[in-house]
Amino acid sequence: MSIDFVCCILTVWIAYYLRLGEVIEFSELGFNIFLISILLFFAVSIYLGLYKTILRFSGIYALFDISKVIALYAIIYSVIIVFIGIERVPRTIGLIQPLLLWIFVSCWRILIKKILSRGNNNYLINKKIPSRALVYGSGKAGRQLVRAMQESSEIQIKGFLDDENTKIGCFIDGKAIFSPNQLQNLIDEKKINLILLAIPSVSKKRRLEIIRNLMKYKIAVRTVPGIADLAQGKSTITDFNELEVDDLLGRIEVQPYKDLMKKNISSKTILVTGAGGSIGSELCRQIVKLNPKRLLLLEISEFALYSILEELEQNKNKNIEVIPLIGSVQDFGRLNEVISIWRPQTIYHAAAYKHVPIVEYNLVEGLKNNVFGTYELAKLSLIYEIEDFVFVSTDKAVRPTNMMGATKRLAELILQALNHNNQLTNNNKKTKFSIVRFGNVLESSGSVIPKFREQIKKGGPITLTHKDVTRYFMTITEAAQLVIQAGAIAEGGDVFVLDMGKPIKIYDLAIRMIELSGLNVKNSSSNKGEIEIVITGLRPGEKLYEELLLSDSPSDTLHPKIYKSNEPFFEIDKLNIEINSIKEFMKNNQLEEILGKLKKLISGFEPNQNILDYTFNKKK
Repeated sequence: MSIDFVCCILTVWIAYYLRLGEVIEFSELGFNIFLISILLFFAVSIYLGLYKTILRFSGIYALFDISKVIALYAIIYSVIIVFIGIERVPRTIGLIQPLLLWIFVSCWRILIKKILSRGNNNYLINKKIPSRALVYGSGKAGRQLVRAMQESSEIQIKGFLDDENTKIGCFIDGKAIFSPNQLQNLIDEKKINLILLAIPSVSKKRRLEIIRNLMKYKIAVRTVPGIADLAQGKSTITDFNELEVDDLLGRIEVQPYKDLMKKNISSKTILVTGAGGSIGSELCRQIVKLNPKRLLLLEISEFALYSILEELEQNKNKNIEVIPLIGSVQDFGRLNEVISIWRPQTIYHAAAYKHVPIVEYNLVEGLKNNVFGTYELAKLSLIYEIEDFVFVSTDKAVRPTNMMGATKRLAELILQALNHNNQLTNNNKKTKFSIVRFGNVLESSGSVIPKFREQIKKGGPITLTHKDVTRYFMTITEAAQLVIQAGAIAEGGDVFVLDMGKPIKIYDLAIRMIELSGLNVKNSSSNKGEIEIVITGLRPGEKLYEELLLSDSPSDTLHPKIYKSNEPFFEIDKLNIEINSIKEFMKNNQLEEILGKLKKLISGFEPNQNILDYTFNKKK
């Protein structure tokens, strides 16, 4: 207010000088002309709330506030000076002085803001060195990001990167726009150590090309949220995220076929077992978007069931009934109760013990849940004439080396046999059993990417079981959508295999994540780099390479990402004899005999003998 007081006096005096062309003493101007300016300016400023603005945190909008004040001031002041008139005061003063006052008041505020901001940032910078960043994309999201980051003491925005040649060399908010081809020079000269991707509307293909190009520079890359998240208020423009899973993998998803997605779901009652698990919960999220009549959530964990129920209730159509059901697939009575009461038309069976080392140490429990739970649910599906039964399987079921894979393959054999028998006897043509087999789902519990991210944040080391471990990967959303579409294609007894793309070496993925964090892999010989990769050795039952097919020539289906595999199976009568034998062995905990039966039934089953020796010795 003191500076504004001085500005009022100075601008009146300068207005006189500009009007008369000579310097006039303050005493000669008279007290009235100064008093009118001061009283009027402060009255208008207080009325419009100019002094309620916190100057150091104000941006461009502070100039609008000043302009409103000066506009009202100029109207009243010019009326007094120009139209009413004051003795010995030239009328043009009423026009010149408000313009000068607007310039003075605006300029000193901008200057003080710069000084205060710099002083504040210098204090914080002394405590922590900020990241020096470039924003990739000078569109709306990029511009918003730069303006939002003006007060940041953690990240200093040094400019934009943009692919549009016409923008190169131009400036936005004082920040230069550079070509991506200049990035190495910018890293060297400006010490850039962070790229912020502000391209939420760019195509997936182009986004992957940009990220692939940035990987050459070994610089940290973060991304701003997508347009949908910004519009729904789930995120703000300054919520920087790690690169998404499919960004790291370079995998482009195929948009789901709407007709296939709806076929087994729309206006029907759907049962999802294991509804609180990684795959089960994502199936539920996809299902509620397809307008089922009713969705039954069967889950043994109360917390997991509560979590997915709360999420679905917030996002579903109000006409869709979601029923939370606590129960285990091992409990035949509970399964019978659920199916007889609610009569689902489609079942997605995702309940399973799936962690390889856990099932390796708990073979009998794995058989109870993964094999016999599936068998009982399948038999009930025949009894109650369920239309479609879709079994979620795994690539570990192909020539398994671990107990989890063996139990899933045995469950597959049971469903194939039941479907074949059903077709032969014509007792029930209604139920179609189908199996969907795929590899690793990246957002699932135990997935390597969240684990690696956490290890990188802690400064390492990244732990890896073997340098040559190779896996197929798929996002959990794509996997769930393809499971639903595969079930819609099914004719009965089908073994579907999802196109997982090219297998990825986990070691290469770890290096990619380290470099996209702006860090380097520690070299054991020179001790350079920040993050070490430690090889811990293969876990019990773990393979170096996974397979998806037992047969050599899968056939195409209606969907380019879904293939059908023609695989061998047993007649149900023969299989039942073996299954009953396994049941008897389980009662007496005869693990060697169980192992023998599994080897007999499952093609290519070669268990990890070390862990079995350990388990058997403990049991003995």
